[in-house]
Amino acid sequence: MTTAVAPIPASATRGKLVSTASDISVVVVRNLLRYVRQPQLLVFTVIQPVMFVLLFRYVFGGAISVPGFNYVDFLMPGIIVQSIAFGTAGTSVGLAEDIANGMIDRFRSLPMARSAVLAGRTLADTLRTAFTILLMGGVGALVGFRIHTDLLHTLVAIVLCLYFAMAFSWIAATIGLSVTSPEAAQTGGFVWLFPVTFASSAFVPVQTMPSWLQHIANANPITLTVNAARALTLGGPTDPVLYQALAWVTGIMLVFGPLAIRRYRRMSS
Repeated sequence: MTTAVAPIPASATRGKLVSTASDISVVVVRNLLRYVRQPQLLVFTVIQPVMFVLLFRYVFGGAISVPGFNYVDFLMPGIIVQSIAFGTAGTSVGLAEDIANGMIDRFRSLPMARSAVLAGRTLADTLRTAFTILLMGGVGALVGFRIHTDLLHTLVAIVLCLYFAMAFSWIAATIGLSVTSPEAAQTGGFVWLFPVTFASSAFVPVQTMPSWLQHIANANPITLTVNAARALTLGGPTDPVLYQALAWVTGIMLVFGPLAIRRYRRMSS
């Protein structure tokens, strides 16, 4: 004799989703309030990309020639994506600090969704990234950067950058949950970003690199994201490179999202 399993009422499912969304929003607000209470965190987050803009625009820009582009127009999409990638290191440090000071243990003791901690952290950092993108766009305009397409293409470029930020935040979350201290998280969060960022089309055309490095750079997700952002803001074919960038970024989320969640569950067990 078989026993029928009663289906879960739709109202209960909706109630659970609403509760999870509420928990995530609380964690998002908690993480964003850190920038209000410690504004130096936000200040130092934006100083570095502004320095990169000024250095490459006025120190190196005169020595770099990009056929078909003003260098500042070529540079800014790369600087923005680079700033987003470097900014995700804060996710690693933030999670490592929460582990070190016992905040994660406090979250576990509360009647809240387990997914809220990681989802809230990555969403908060993505919102911070939106501020960084707007700031960098303003700085770029001051140093001569101009958008050559329409508003729709520009909005698509911004959404792509935010999607990229969320994907790289999951990489950073995995690192932050895998190290033993905030200091190690800061080192681990940055060290891999330098070769990935500079071996890309962010600052110079890939064609200027040695042939063996060109193959690596052309397959680099940062190169594809930067190229898509350039096509969307400066003009040119967008479909192939945009689809490739979206595929890469989606793949990163599909790999590192479950890795971070599994790591967090092991810590919680």
